[in-house]
Amino acid sequence: MAAAAAQTSAQAWHDVALQGLKRNDIRLVPYVPDRVLTTLIKNLHADPFFTTFPTAREEEAVGIVSGAWMAGLRGAVLMQTSGFATLANVLASLAIPYQIPLIMLVSERGTLGEFNYGQSLVCRTMRPVLNSLAMEHHTCTRLDEFEFIVDRSIKQAITTQAPVALILSPLLTANRTIEK
Repeated sequence: MAAAAAQTSAQAWHDVALQGLKRNDIRLVPYVPDRVLTTLIKNLHADPFFTTFPTAREEEAVGIVSGAWMAGLRGAVLMQTSGFATLANVLASLAIPYQIPLIMLVSERGTLGEFNYGQSLVCRTMRPVLNSLAMEHHTCTRLDEFEFIVDRSIKQAITTQAPVALILSPLLTANRTIEK
């Protein structure tokens, strides 16, 4: 029993996300820098499997991933909640009608003790915008469910050729690990 416990290793949410992207052949990952996503971004840069780079704006990252999909390459975009506020047009006019299986990982700000009122306002609009676009989205709060949500969401997006947003709640990203 002790040997089994010794083999168990803690796994952080960012490791689960990276492995989920890799397992589903998501190779291109443009992003807008964000403090919550820093470890994931560093790990993506360190892994030669991925092509990852910063973009100036979220719409730029969505355009890059959309073009890559049309050329046969799978991609995901990393951003913060406030950056999502700029995306309604590019989602409604590009990703959704042209059936781009855009994977978005969005670090959630504006909730659970947020100090910036502007972030709170933007956070309140994100889910209603996703709902009005009929875009699949999941708020990830529990590490023990995160691997399943990431894997199945990516598979569904690719199979249905429809975008998906994975909203990374502070309940998930606040330096928590799961025993694996």
